[in-house]
Amino acid sequence: MSGVWIFDKNGVARLITNPTRESFEQKEPPHPGTATAPGARPRVLVYLPANHVIRSYTELEQRLAELGWTRYYNSNQPNLLQFHKSDNSAHLISLPRDFDSFKSLHMYDIVVKNRSFFEVRDPAAS
Repeated sequence: MSGVWIFDKNGVARLITNPTRESFEQKEPPHPGTATAPGARPRVLVYLPANHVIRSYTELEQRLAELGWTRYYNSNQPNLLQFHKSDNSAHLISLPRDFDSFKSLHMYDIVVKNRSFFEVRDPAAS
């Protein structure tokens, strides 16, 4: 494994292959709700029927509600927004409460559970 190991403020190490100066200088994500790892390409979640980029949890909650997802209030997890498909289903989407912490990992979870309706894209392609 070649590259540079970077330690974040929590002490978690990440390997950056092909590092650039910009990958070390990037402090804030260029687009809220995108990948923040140094050197990572940002991603956006697109609602396919309208070809619309999701830019807030309000928009996402509206689209999920249209697809039958309802908000699940869990007092044991106050730092998460959660949605479930139905009382009979084990499907659950868990997201960080702050949209700025919404990462591609969360986007792909939504895509997997709603394959025909969402897609993760590079912001330049949107």
